[in-house]
Amino acid sequence: MSLDKESKVKRLFRCVLLIIVLVILDQLTKHLAVKYLMGNEGKTLIPGVLELLYLENTGIAFSLLKNQMVLFYIITVIISIAIIILMTKIPNNKRFHILYYLLGVLLAGALGNFIDRIVHHYVVDFIYFSLINFPVFNVADIYVTCSVIVLAILFIFYYKDEELSEIFEKKGD
Repeated sequence: MSLDKESKVKRLFRCVLLIIVLVILDQLTKHLAVKYLMGNEGKTLIPGVLELLYLENTGIAFSLLKNQMVLFYIITVIISIAIIILMTKIPNNKRFHILYYLLGVLLAGALGNFIDRIVHHYVVDFIYFSLINFPVFNVADIYVTCSVIVLAILFIFYYKDEELSEIFEKKGD
């Protein structure tokens, strides 16, 4: 195996391990939310700011499109495949490692909520910022939100258009 292929395999292994750990962490926190919060009023962590509050979300972000499970399955599969395809196109050099791993974090978030939808037919949400009356969310949502924000910052301020065009444009154009 060439050195480049070996480093790609190592990078892939590390990313798969990252995804597995993040999905396990997400599922563990949801399990704990079910065990300790379901059927209770919730737990205040910081009065007037942060609470743990059990919620079964049959929608997507901000409870939109409630009870559209088949649509969510299709969208999640399509997005997951697109992320994986994009990951295969990312050059194996240090400048793009953060992009590669951020896509892994994004994929972990999608998979964490996908598991909930398959197993429960809803997503377990339990983190509530009462200070700003923000919708109740979960750890997988944090993965998705933070990775998308950092990706946007990277695309705007870090990567040059020429670098990104190598990844996003079809070969032979």
